[in-house]
Amino acid sequence: MEKSQRTQEEFLRLVVKMVVEELCKWERSVPIGVSNRHVHLNRADMDALFGEGSELTRIKDLGQPGQYAAAETVTSQGSKGELKRMRVLGPLRDESQIEISIGDGYMLGVRAPIRESGQLEGTPGIRVVGPNGEVEIKRGVIVALRHIHLDPATAEHMGVHDGQLVRVEVGGLRGAILNNVLIRVSDKYAPEMHIDVEEANALGVKNGDQARIILD
Repeated sequence: MEKSQRTQEEFLRLVVKMVVEELCKWERSVPIGVSNRHVHLNRADMDALFGEGSELTRIKDLGQPGQYAAAETVTSQGSKGELKRMRVLGPLRDESQIEISIGDGYMLGVRAPIRESGQLEGTPGIRVVGPNGEVEIKRGVIVALRHIHLDPATAEHMGVHDGQLVRVEVGGLRGAILNNVLIRVSDKYAPEMHIDVEEANALGVKNGDQARIILD
């Protein structure tokens, strides 16, 4: 009788341990947002491309508060080719930035480095054409470093901090563990992991799928 009771207790402890481990996994999970090629513009480039004093036309809110896809599109022209109908995202920024994939860079003839958004020192430029004119952007073409947006409270709960590089597990048939995923923390953010289309296709994931932060 005592042996049977001990066996039951050991089984219950094992079940509780497995449940707790699974809950801890989900506590560090964030939704995935797949980012296609797009453009951010500053005021001067917006004026040159769409007319002085023009404003972006919001058509769809994005996962991050205040961020949106605009109706306006542009063409980016490199030494080898061009990308038409690149979506402009709002609101306007202090400096223009063009985010592409590695494959896009081959097609354009632009060797874009993998960078955190806004870290544009030493990045290549490109010609951008709009309906009202064109501009030669001197720098700002990047492949965005995969990253996770978190608000401060969620970051503290998950035990991570701004600027930290973590590993992330993505499930599914083509799932994988991703290294060098940047944590970005701000009270302007909502929890979301951003990867580009090439990464999403390789992993077989879509918007809203979950990714789990791994802390060793």
